[in-house]
Amino acid sequence: MQLQETLQLSIQTPMLIRIFLLGLIGLFLALLVTPLYTAAAYRYKWWKKARKDAWSGGAATVYHKLHAEKHKRNIPTMAGLTFIVPVVIITLFANLDRGQTWLPLAGLIGAGLVGLADDVLNIRSSGGIAGMRAKLKFGLYSVVALAGGWWFYAKLDVTSVYIPGFEHVQIGALVIALFWFVVVATANSVNISDGLDGLAGGLLVSSFLAYSLICLVEGKYALAGFCLTIVGALLSYTWFNIFPARFFMGDAGAFALGTALGIIAMQTDTIYVLPIIGAVFVMETGSVIINRVSRKLRNGKRVFKSSPLHHHFEAIGWPETKVTMRFWVMGQVAAVTGIVVFLVGQYV
Repeated sequence: MQLQETLQLSIQTPMLIRIFLLGLIGLFLALLVTPLYTAAAYRYKWWKKARKDAWSGGAATVYHKLHAEKHKRNIPTMAGLTFIVPVVIITLFANLDRGQTWLPLAGLIGAGLVGLADDVLNIRSSGGIAGMRAKLKFGLYSVVALAGGWWFYAKLDVTSVYIPGFEHVQIGALVIALFWFVVVATANSVNISDGLDGLAGGLLVSSFLAYSLICLVEGKYALAGFCLTIVGALLSYTWFNIFPARFFMGDAGAFALGTALGIIAMQTDTIYVLPIIGAVFVMETGSVIINRVSRKLRNGKRVFKSSPLHHHFEAIGWPETKVTMRFWVMGQVAAVTGIVVFLVGQYV
């Protein structure tokens, strides 16, 4: 379908009102849930334990030096519950659609539970590894992603991937492997980027806003509503997570949202624009990979002073708030660029 024909689809005013209302309800319900979470978090001391190892390997000495003062504060984790719970409730009662919202909702819940287990272990840890072992977490998360991939292939009957200029390329059951890769890569990238107050929240708001527009253009209105529900709930979380953060989303929030974002990219058949919309997430993950490879090939030498990339900029003297807000700007530019590429792709 050409772009003009797509945009001429009857997006009736009542439908648009309903979609935007889902976002507003998400915001206000999250604002109601937040005090309940905060009271429990501070009462039961759900304090986030700092990681001892760097993402790129070795001791996280630069990270601890940069955030020494922050680690003296007791800051609770698992605040992903403040937006996961509202999104689940709203979707179940007001926006449940077998073809559009079942899968991202299930992915959000499944990945959120894996992340929640990791957060609980982090809170209870008194030494050694602060959280679930990486291999176990990756295995559990892969199960969630593969289950989603199977549903995508077997129940939604998707066997192809759209590539601009080549139309739909049939890949059959390999779509399950592609689904797994996209979801796991996106979720881990979001998790890696969740390292500064307000950073991941602001970036994810831009990403889900971009995908809400893509869903509207494609006529996937329930999925657009799901994206805006997340945006609304995330705005509430980000309000309290901005420096100095009252709490952190933890793995529960990062993995849940990263999973949902990857699934939505697959459902809209736009994995070619996902790396553009999520360009900051790609840079963050890339910096970790580059440093890890450099340490192995260059006798421990690093390309970046610290990774992910946001810590490198802190290490060269940028204040945390400056890094966060400039990354937000880059995320917004990336989101708009991704939308433009998507719209152009409708013509090809």
